[in-house]
Amino acid sequence: MADWHWEYDPDDLPDGLPPEATAEAARLAQEIATRDSMVFLDGASYAGPNPGLRTECGGHVMLTYLTDVRGERIVVVQVTWFG
Repeated sequence: MADWHWEYDPDDLPDGLPPEATAEAARLAQEIATRDSMVFLDGASYAGPNPGLRTECGGHVMLTYLTDVRGERIVVVQVTWFG
């Protein structure tokens, strides 16, 4: 398994969210990164198309994100908090 990570774009995306929303978003983003590291085993040498914009819900949070396969990262572009 590669060393996949996740990040927000823009960096200040979680500003203004309550701490429990930020924690839940981080947990979900890490789960997505772990899963995608197992789906896209080639990582940086992957030659296929990127999956595009996707959403994932967990608990009281929904993330909209991109999987940057060759960069081995998840880029969270929107966080929706239902708490």
